[in-house]
Amino acid sequence: MASILERITSAWTEAWSKGNTAAFADLVSEDYVRYSKTGEERIDDLLNQITESHQAFSDFNMEILRAIEDDNLAAIHWRSTGVHTGEFMGVPPTGRTVTVTGATFISHCDGRVTEESVVWDPREMLSAMSIWHLGDQRIKK
Repeated sequence: MASILERITSAWTEAWSKGNTAAFADLVSEDYVRYSKTGEERIDDLLNQITESHQAFSDFNMEILRAIEDDNLAAIHWRSTGVHTGEFMGVPPTGRTVTVTGATFISHCDGRVTEESVVWDPREMLSAMSIWHLGDQRIKK
C-alpha cells in the first residue's frame, strides 16, 4: 500500500498537472480547508482554481520539486509553468510563459487531507505576464 505522502503527491499531480481534479477531491476530508493570502477556501474553490489555471494557461504543468512528510504534516515545494493564452483573474492573454514557485503544507488524518496552507508570491506571476514590473524602482524624495 502506498504511503500517505505518495498518495498525496500522486493525487496532487493528477489534479494540478493533468486537470483531474477528482483525484484530489477523493483524498480530502469533509471538513477540508485551504488557507492562502486570499483567506479560507473549501475544496470546490480549489478545484475551480485548478480548472481556471488549465483554461488560462496552455501547457499548464505543476512540478513537485520536493515533498517531505513528518507525522501528520506533508510539505510540497512546487513550480508551475504555462503559457498565458486565456483570461486569468481578469487579465487578458499575454502569450507569455509564466513560471511561479511556492510551497504547500498539508495536514492529514486517517488517510485524508484535512488542511492546506499555501504560500507563493503573486507578484512573480504578474511580473512574468508583464503586468507588474518589479525592477529597480527607486523612491524619489
